[in-house]
Amino acid sequence: METTWLNENLDETIFEVGARISMKVGKKLFEGQSDFQKLEIYETPHFGNMMVLDGCVMLTESNEHAYHEMIAHVPLFAHPNPERVLIIGGGDGGAAREVLKHTSVKECVMVEIDGLVIEKSKEYFPTIASEFNNPRLTLLVDDGVKYIENHKNEFDVILVDSTDPVGPAEGLFSKSFYQKAFEALKSDGILAAQAESPYYFKKIQKELFDVLKAVFPYNTLYLSAIPFYPSGTWSFAYASKKYTEKTSPRFEAMKEMEKNLEYFNHEVYSGCFALPTFMRRVL
Repeated sequence: METTWLNENLDETIFEVGARISMKVGKKLFEGQSDFQKLEIYETPHFGNMMVLDGCVMLTESNEHAYHEMIAHVPLFAHPNPERVLIIGGGDGGAAREVLKHTSVKECVMVEIDGLVIEKSKEYFPTIASEFNNPRLTLLVDDGVKYIENHKNEFDVILVDSTDPVGPAEGLFSKSFYQKAFEALKSDGILAAQAESPYYFKKIQKELFDVLKAVFPYNTLYLSAIPFYPSGTWSFAYASKKYTEKTSPRFEAMKEMEKNLEYFNHEVYSGCFALPTFMRRVL
């Protein structure tokens, strides 16, 4: 495989961080521009196929579990009986794949704004986009911000599986969005959302949690180690109307499922909410 290096530059064009992530890549499998963003897919010699959106690495086949298992299983196992789940974004299908491993889930609604991501994920990431034909999945190519306006008190869990807060995902970091998400949750609902790197994007995290504190009675962060994301340490927001992460986690169900997972397990659940002191200060 002929290789070169793809650089994700975290400079003033993105978040004013003087850093770079470099990945050795081989053949470019696809490049296209949707109405919302530029999509590129590469072969890599060590990490399987890789998705890049607007110059930012979204996933690699070998490491995607550290993201998808954590955004899905942490809130679903914190809820005593998640039956209806909403995913905003998640066009690669990984979050839906993990949600549908929960037998309690009767319906998972996924609202992705960019149909090109869905189409190419099916083609180039079949092990990730593996549940798009599941009868329990309702797949909509639509604007998730608009969708939740008309679906109040319907969901046990909402997952916000978005890109960085620029372009099509910018509205997913606003107070108005999270107020609508709060209203779309049932009275004991839980929300989880990707919340950026605690090392590089403290300002974004502070702004996000100022919003969450104004809307939800309980909120915190939890962590995952994701090597293809900036700094290698990634955060997820956890916000709830009723259940903290310690209220009634279903540890026995975790232990049963974790046999078939790559990253998440019951000990990871217990440890991922332990935050370094500098992160607590941000919150």
